[in-house]
Amino acid sequence: MGFFLSFFAINAIYQASEGEGVHIGTPQVFVRFQGCAIGCFNCDSIDTWDFNTGERLSLEQVLTQVIQQGGDRFKRVSITGGDPLHPKLLPQVLELTKVLKRKGYWINIEAAGTRVVDELFDAVDYISFDYKTPSTKVRTNPALIAKLAVQFADKFQVKSVIENRLDYDDTVKAFGFVEEMLSKDAPSTKKFPWVLTPAFNLGESMPLNRVLDVISWNENDALGFRVITQQHKILHGSEKKKV
Repeated sequence: MGFFLSFFAINAIYQASEGEGVHIGTPQVFVRFQGCAIGCFNCDSIDTWDFNTGERLSLEQVLTQVIQQGGDRFKRVSITGGDPLHPKLLPQVLELTKVLKRKGYWINIEAAGTRVVDELFDAVDYISFDYKTPSTKVRTNPALIAKLAVQFADKFQVKSVIENRLDYDDTVKAFGFVEEMLSKDAPSTKKFPWVLTPAFNLGESMPLNRVLDVISWNENDALGFRVITQQHKILHGSEKKKV
């Protein structure tokens, strides 16, 4: 019998429909890891930052909860956080991913846009990779997105939260950088989905004007982005968790 980690740092395990990105509306089990050192200014999950809080569960306990939530209806898991790619959490995420894959689960990993982890990205079925915009006060190196396009074609999306015109223009600039880089180094690379997510901040009601602005900018430029709102916040408000 193989060696297993003693515990997994978990914020929550729950069933819900995907609320954003290209898989919006798809039922799945979310495994939300506890701990993040990135510190996005407009983060809506600050409760996941502290590495010393949350539950400490065994692998068996995590698997039991995943199975209880999904049952026989679906075997689809989204691993999120926190920052599941943080070095403190990565061994836990890798182990869970390998076990879930052996059990036939489809797995999405939510990646914060700060690093590419080849071993994990090879193992999962889909990668949701953030491009951090200026309103987050965190930066993403666009070269990481070009790397994804070359190594992980057909299995990733990029998501940018758009708070204002500055965020939109910055995303357009990053998109252009990636396009230019790929045209030089990997001209046969396939197109990939890049989603613009209008910000829906904690304490806000539905930001309709912001959504309309982002849609208008996108229609005017027609660069290939998709505008997809956060369905779970529209339905339940900006504060509710586990939805």
